[in-house]
Formats: sequence, structure tokens, C-alpha cells
Amino acid sequence: MALFNRKSNPATPAATATLEVDPALAALTGEYTIDPAHSSIGFTVRHAMVTNVRGSFGDFEGTLSLNGSEPSRSAASIEVRIASVDTGIADRDGHLRSGDFFDAEQFPLMTFRSVAAEQLGGDKYRISGDLTIKDVTRPLSIDLDFNGSATDVYGNERVGFEGSAEILRSDWGLTWNAALETGGVMVSDKIRLAFDISAIKAAPQA
Repeated sequence: MALFNRKSNPATPAATATLEVDPALAALTGEYTIDPAHSSIGFTVRHAMVTNVRGSFGDFEGTLSLNGSEPSRSAASIEVRIASVDTGIADRDGHLRSGDFFDAEQFPLMTFRSVAAEQLGGDKYRISGDLTIKDVTRPLSIDLDFNGSATDVYGNERVGFEGSAEILRSDWGLTWNAALETGGVMVSDKIRLAFDISAIKAAPQA
């Protein structure tokens, strides 16, 4: 089921074409708050050229503004607290928080602010925006799958999205590394980001 399902009548001239919107999907239009208890923001990085290390950020918040009739008007905003990084090893997490990597004390937040959204086809979407790490802001596009909507047992209206993106950490000034005796480096430049988002729709304003 596509979140934004728009159809035009091929017999109608393009200049006057009308768009039909599925009422059930258009009803999803609204403001949403990301539920961190049922969402995750993670990453995967190649270690020592032979294996993958996976981690996540446990402390984040964000909002989604969905427009079921005009997907290009949808938007997203996320703030992640760098100090919440967790790879399962305390010493490694401490190194990531240090000045060699994120410098979490001086730059406590990583942020994403969208500037554009588009439907790629079916339930697939792309949201593009600005990712800021250590006061360096660069463009980032995230491909997303719309996983559907539901009303939970507490009466909350929810939507779900799952997506990923790849970045080069050096583009944001994260350049620390160590050479291996056998060739190559300790930490890959390429990072794969993964998002699994559940968001709750805000109650209508009285």
C-alpha cells in the first residue's frame, strides 16, 4: 500500500489533470512524533578490513510531517545525542565519544533536517536533507520503505518507516584511523546508516 497514491486520468490533458487520493492514505496526513522506545538509529562500519561492527544511538528525538496528498510537502527532523552511542564495548564507545571521532563534549548533537521528499514508486520514498556532525553540514538522502499504519492498543495512530543510507565519515571530518601491518586501515571510511522508525500522530488541535 503506497502512502501517497496519486492517479491521473490519461484522457485528461496534463494541464487540467485531476489527482485522486486514497482517502485512507490521505487521512495519515498530520504531525508525528518519533517514538524512541519503538525506533532505532544504527550504523555499520567495516573493522580491520575483515568484519563489520554494528552500533546504535540510544537517545534521539524527532518529528515527521506527512502530507498524504502532496508527498513533496512532507518533512522530517531528527536530533541524536552523540554520547548515547553504543557498540557493546565500553572502551570503544569512549573512543567514539572522544576528540578522535565525534568529540561529544564539544559537539553533543547530530542532526538531520529534510529539505525535500519524493515517492520513488509503490511504498518506496526518498527524503533528502542536511546532516550535521561536528558543525559540518552536508547533504544526505535516505531511501525509505513505508511499512504501514496502525492504531495501537492505547489508541495511538502510528506509521512505520524503514530505511538506509551510506556516507563517507571523512566528509564530516571523522578521519581518525590506524594502518594495519597487512595493509589497509582499521576503520573503513564508508558507513552504512539504518533507520527503523515508529511515529505517533499528534492529536488534532482543539
